[in-house]
Amino acid sequence: QVQLVESGGGLAQAGGSLRLSCEASGGILSRSVMGWFRQAPGKEREFVATIGAIYSGTSYAESVKGRFTISRDNAKATLYLQMNNLKPGDTAVYYCASGARYSMRPRDYDIWGQGTQVTVSS
Repeated sequence: QVQLVESGGGLAQAGGSLRLSCEASGGILSRSVMGWFRQAPGKEREFVATIGAIYSGTSYAESVKGRFTISRDNAKATLYLQMNNLKPGDTAVYYCASGARYSMRPRDYDIWGQGTQVTVSS
């Protein structure tokens, strides 16, 4: 069964760091485009970062560029999001997702994890 499970969320102070992990079952990580998205209360789900399936090219939202790094370890079937210099505006539930198309649109991803809460205090 294909499943994505996020972990690593929690409470951090502004300027701090967290690393999110997303464990993928069903062999999908190595053959899928993988993305991170986030959703703050009262807001729509928004793109954070994506990594390609074959050449692992990456793209980031402007708001996180230079602070967040997406990576994948196919041997461990795990996707990561290293988040540095966190800001209160990064507070949200973070979701990993897999899809077939290299995209920044949530609708292009068809398998989603349950999400992990990240809270950044000022």
